[in-house]
Amino acid sequence: MSHAFDNKPEKAVQLSHGGGGKEMNKLIKEIFFKAFNNPILASEEDAAVLHLEGTSAFTTDSFTVAPLFFAGGNIGKLAVAGTVNDLAMMGAEPQYLSCSFIIEEGFPMAQLKQIVETMADELHKSSTRVVCGDTKVVPKGCADGLFINTSGVGRILCPNISVKNLQVGDAILVSGDIGRHGAAILMAREGLNLESELVSDCANLWPVVEQLIACNIDIHAMRDATRGGLAAVLNEWASASNIGITVEESKIPVSDEVKGLCELYGFEPHDLANEGTFIMALPLDVAQGALEIIKRYGNCEQAAIIGQVDDTHTGKVVLKTPWGSSRYLDLPHGELLPRIC
Repeated sequence: MSHAFDNKPEKAVQLSHGGGGKEMNKLIKEIFFKAFNNPILASEEDAAVLHLEGTSAFTTDSFTVAPLFFAGGNIGKLAVAGTVNDLAMMGAEPQYLSCSFIIEEGFPMAQLKQIVETMADELHKSSTRVVCGDTKVVPKGCADGLFINTSGVGRILCPNISVKNLQVGDAILVSGDIGRHGAAILMAREGLNLESELVSDCANLWPVVEQLIACNIDIHAMRDATRGGLAAVLNEWASASNIGITVEESKIPVSDEVKGLCELYGFEPHDLANEGTFIMALPLDVAQGALEIIKRYGNCEQAAIIGQVDDTHTGKVVLKTPWGSSRYLDLPHGELLPRIC
């Protein structure tokens, strides 16, 4: 058995890498500390000492996506973007993240390094730092490769963004085409080799949200459309704010690739998850300005105003079809695609 500090590189994670000894120390220093290097993390205390000013937002999430690598990202990019986005949707500047890894014995070391390096790249996009973490290694068969848990803290720059703040007359805006992440995971999981360039929309949303806040856009509600997609977000808003929402199906942006996969598997695009697309409710008179900001700084020409808030059908979402009929857009039923994030 090779010594932990031999020059021979490790090819896979072993149980000893979670044992608290030399092997674990090497793993943490050579992979995690190297990628996430900052003074707070490097202090190696039992808890990170943080300086927080004003009202803060705090969130946590766990990531079990399968497969770990997919078109447009991997579990590491998803973990950072997902947690940063939860803070951004509350108008909070992402500052600090914790990061815990549960690694299955035998997991390839090269893949672990790739995932961690991707996380570091994603952190730089919002100047966010991983300041504490934990590593556990479980025996082979006790986990599916790698699970990641992240928690995030951010300073609120735009208060009063809430699911309860929608007002009659508000416009409903979507920042990009919907269902892209769920469709990309489905394609990877089913081993589909389609002639398309479909990739997940997994992305850090803070840069575009920061621009909206800097331009003093009056944001009433904002949420990234993850599990349950657009349908889940709109129904949660209608219920929480006790209002009605009407959206026009023809205005909802959906890529041809996502439409094709939905037709193949019988899904609805508005039920599929996104990981870099958000929904926003805001006064109608500033909606066009917000749309231009999103297109300019979010690099997404598909952003669109898709509907409005009204006082009819309270607590419900109405979908107007291109043929002049209307139907309720209900919450998705069951688990369409487990382990998408």
